[in-house]
Amino acid sequence: MEILIEGETTMSARSILARQPNERLQALIQEAGVSNAGLARRVNLCGAEHGLDLRYDKTSVGRWVRGQQPRGRVPEIIAEALGRKLGRTLSAEEIGMAGGKNPASEVGLHFAPTVPGAVEQVCDLWRNDAGGRSLVSGGTRPVSALVEPSRDWLITEPDTAVARCGGVRVVAADVAAVRKATEYVVELDHRFGSGHVRPIVVHYLDSVVSMLLTGSYGEEIGRQLMTATARLTELAGYMAVDTGRPGLAQRYYIQALRLAQAAGRRGYGGYVLASGMSHLAGALGSPREVVQLARVAQEGSRGHVTPTSEAMFYAAEARGHALLRDVRSCQATADKAMEALERGNAQDDPEWISHFDRAYLADELAHCHRDLEQPELAARWAEEALAGHPDTRVRRRVIDILLLAGAQLTTREVERACATATRAVDLLCGLRSTIGTAYLAEFRRQLDPYRHVPAVREFEEWLEGRSLEACPVNGCLTPCEEQGRVPSQRQGPWDVRP
Repeated sequence: MEILIEGETTMSARSILARQPNERLQALIQEAGVSNAGLARRVNLCGAEHGLDLRYDKTSVGRWVRGQQPRGRVPEIIAEALGRKLGRTLSAEEIGMAGGKNPASEVGLHFAPTVPGAVEQVCDLWRNDAGGRSLVSGGTRPVSALVEPSRDWLITEPDTAVARCGGVRVVAADVAAVRKATEYVVELDHRFGSGHVRPIVVHYLDSVVSMLLTGSYGEEIGRQLMTATARLTELAGYMAVDTGRPGLAQRYYIQALRLAQAAGRRGYGGYVLASGMSHLAGALGSPREVVQLARVAQEGSRGHVTPTSEAMFYAAEARGHALLRDVRSCQATADKAMEALERGNAQDDPEWISHFDRAYLADELAHCHRDLEQPELAARWAEEALAGHPDTRVRRRVIDILLLAGAQLTTREVERACATATRAVDLLCGLRSTIGTAYLAEFRRQLDPYRHVPAVREFEEWLEGRSLEACPVNGCLTPCEEQGRVPSQRQGPWDVRP
């Protein structure tokens, strides 16, 4: 028979006799120099920060030391409380409570049914990411991990309330600070690549934004806070892609989508689906899901977005059709994107879509024609994109320069292609971007049949003398499996963002 005591399970007499003392936990308690009662207080306070009402005492800690393991998130809370006292990060496994499975493996992968659950889950994700937990930052899940939350977003009723009590009082200035921080980070990311700024963003989310989300606020401030947090979380997802962590990006995109739902921002939810999830599905080799996710964005945000946003959603769908080699559907959807963009008015656009202009659409169309193996059209749209991108969009310029160089190479303009690619390499020297190095790596693979051409040999020799950001996994200048899907020679790499 099982009975519940303080949220824990008291096992049968046979199980109690078989239970082994938790020597790891006992040793850490001694190292920390805290009593059982002192640890219980710390755990209760730590749990309150995460919205949990825990009521443990010294007897509870004694049971843990004797081998009993509490349910749910409590092992992680105990590890965090002990880690704070010891001044280092601890995992549930390190305190002897993993039970053969690290809870971090599921963090961030679910579309929480309630707002408190969403807050707890996204804060868990930030904390695990900031702590460098390998199961959060490691393997990529199947694309179905993105499809299921998109379905939940599409059919779930709006959240009726987001207000909460407990913790720091959140005011309008706090929300404004998150928005301003996001603006600064976006500019740095465009100029220097995510490798320079992602650690800053993760730390800010874990230390500052989590404190705000678990604080006290009313409905209006709460919705504003959810909106600002959704945007920064989506940006962190893209940065995970740009630093070679597509599996982590999946988790961030799912949580950004859930926060957008809590904020009541259907339009931004559509943006997360089309700009983030749909493009990531392409990077993971699932073109049908690219189309599906883009269409869910269109359907779920209908009546809530401007024509500019519609254009972006259509462009994302067109990318999927191009990967499927469906020329007719790709062209039809691209035409819808162009028509919608022409109807757009920049003054009506929210800040999160204001970057999507004619140059960005041209970039999307260049990718489409590359995947349809239409190099002349790909080159034309890449040139238009480059003409429209300001110098501050460094990573975007790198991508489009290499798209142009690849198209020139496909039409056997070898010397011209090498000359074009040198412009991208010059920009890459100041950029920490896995995406940028992936495009260069793909261009170099395209050069293989022309190794005997003097211009190619000169380009490779010149490249060896340049200082480029190396792959974080193995130090080379080409992407590898641990960074996500290695692009095929037919499709080329994915930028996974408009």
